[in-house]
Amino acid sequence: MFSGPMYDNVLRNLNTAGTLAKVDPNILLRLKTPRRAICVSVPVRMDDYSVKVFQGFRIQHNMTLGPFKGGIRYHQDVCIGEVAALAALMTFKNSLLQLPLGGAKGGVCVDPTKLSKTELQNLTRRYTTEIGPFIGPTKDIPAPDVGTSPRIMAWMMDTYSQECGYAQPGIVTGKPVEIGGSVGRESATGKGVVYLAHEIAKKKGLNFQHTTMAIQGFGNVGRFAALTANFMGAKVIAVSDANGAIYKADGLDVPDLVNHVSQNKLLANYPNCQKIKNNELLELDVDMLLPCALENSITSENMKRIRAKIIVEGANGPTNSEASEYLHQKGVTIVPDILANGGGVIVSYFEWVQDIAAYFWDEDEVDRKLRTALTKAFDKVWVYAQENNLDLRTAAWCVSLKRLETAMLLRGLYPR
Repeated sequence: MFSGPMYDNVLRNLNTAGTLAKVDPNILLRLKTPRRAICVSVPVRMDDYSVKVFQGFRIQHNMTLGPFKGGIRYHQDVCIGEVAALAALMTFKNSLLQLPLGGAKGGVCVDPTKLSKTELQNLTRRYTTEIGPFIGPTKDIPAPDVGTSPRIMAWMMDTYSQECGYAQPGIVTGKPVEIGGSVGRESATGKGVVYLAHEIAKKKGLNFQHTTMAIQGFGNVGRFAALTANFMGAKVIAVSDANGAIYKADGLDVPDLVNHVSQNKLLANYPNCQKIKNNELLELDVDMLLPCALENSITSENMKRIRAKIIVEGANGPTNSEASEYLHQKGVTIVPDILANGGGVIVSYFEWVQDIAAYFWDEDEVDRKLRTALTKAFDKVWVYAQENNLDLRTAAWCVSLKRLETAMLLRGLYPR
């Protein structure tokens, strides 16, 4: 039911780390299957008064550590196997980051760019209603992901609140600040990727301000990663979107590029740079590669052409197991997704806490707490990797699984 390249990759990582960390076999068995899989039909009245039915999912993987938490993805290739894999990754990510949250993920199989604003709102509200019995501020808290946005989270919050009869800001995170969102949430994932790029540079004896960097993807994560890297002094020499990549050996003017994209949508017509293909960006000779697009970008097909010395994974599952093992053997350091892109869920957790308390922090406090949380998790993984002679991905999974194992054994199995 949950088969697919990404889910199979999660299981391989789980088995490898579980064996090395000597995790209880019964715990591993329980973690291989989501607790609950919700499949819904989402009928939508279109602008021409026809009705289309879209397939929606919400996978709730594990809630040992706290309420389910994970994003909602709108993409034409969404399927149950992909969503299940992403839900599992959220479980392990939240455990690794020491958050009191479980793992979940949701999605609708739709190309949101082909819907009008009204159709998109209709889709969101109906999807929210369909999964409504299974979500809630103390049960399961959705957030934005690929193809969704703060505005979509606002529609989800409003739909859930209308059906409850009173405002429920804690039902989603990643919503606009004006209705209970947190400052710093939108930029958190991209910032976090670069904060950990800075940490690994220190460990490797690199001067971060002299590093060259290529960033795959220029959506929310890639854009803020580029801005943060530029602000911290790194040289961003290439970025990409779905239509292609651009390259400039002496460094791109990132703020100007962001302004260009905000007005023109696409990177392709940005002046004074070289146009290259997306796969060429991945294979550039740079100090750091930040894959911040979709999963399975680095596989057996291109792993031998990767020349970056360090990879910091901003996307979920951008490097499959075979490529990860090969690159590790070749001396490439990979900061894995369940650690590197944790900034978004950390600040989502901060947002949820602020909503519950009805007391909000300023951006400096959010950013300071974000960096502290990521650095603590990174240091724990680094120490485990050094002590056990492991790559960072395996070490991160081991640290995550040991926390989950302890919690699951303490809670026990009901009924016995």
